[in-house]
Amino acid sequence: MVLVRQEIGDVLRDVRLQKGHTLRQVAGKASVALGYLSEVERGQKEASSEILAAIADALEVPVSGILIEAGSRLASLEGMTVVKVPDTVPDEFVVDFASLR
Repeated sequence: MVLVRQEIGDVLRDVRLQKGHTLRQVAGKASVALGYLSEVERGQKEASSEILAAIADALEVPVSGILIEAGSRLASLEGMTVVKVPDTVPDEFVVDFASLR
């Protein structure tokens, strides 16, 4: 079973290494414990949205970029060849507010 936290951790580690930062540097800049960041990168801990935002800020990447990359990796592992991101809200999610009056 593939876990989202493992893919997010892998993406965080890959970005950190690509940027040439150490765990200590990122943990300090994000104000998170070094051991905790290590556990997040290894997929042992699931970071809250606040912690994820702090780590992304420390890495100078948008949270959306981390999530998109993790989602793409998950899709690949699940055998999906194309991940289509809609540019509009699907019709079935649109509420006709006029009919609610």
